[in-house]
Amino acid sequence: QVQLVESGGGLVQPGGSLKLSCAASGRIFRIQTMGWYRQAPGQERDLVATITNGVSTNYADSVKGRFTISRDNGKNMVYLQMNSLKPEDTAVYYCNALLLEYIGDNIRNYWGQGTQVTVSS
Repeated sequence: QVQLVESGGGLVQPGGSLKLSCAASGRIFRIQTMGWYRQAPGQERDLVATITNGVSTNYADSVKGRFTISRDNGKNMVYLQMNSLKPEDTAVYYCNALLLEYIGDNIRNYWGQGTQVTVSS
């Protein structure tokens, strides 16, 4: 089994910054893609940003230029630096990993438990 544990959420004023971290642990052969998704109350879970093991990145239009995703392959960690935060960024942020647990495995999809980010004055 694999666990994803997020940290770094909290309350921040509009225009402020937060950095989220996610650590993957357990039976991991290779992580293909790591990413962040978010879900606001009453809404669907949406993509925020993803990063491949080749460090190719993809961002939602709403966060481009404000958020930066990065990863440390040696530590199986992914980060999300969030700057110029807006009230509409308020949501539960979930870490995601597409990975192989062993050689020859199929891609498996894992989620973290989520961390709350609230942007409010």
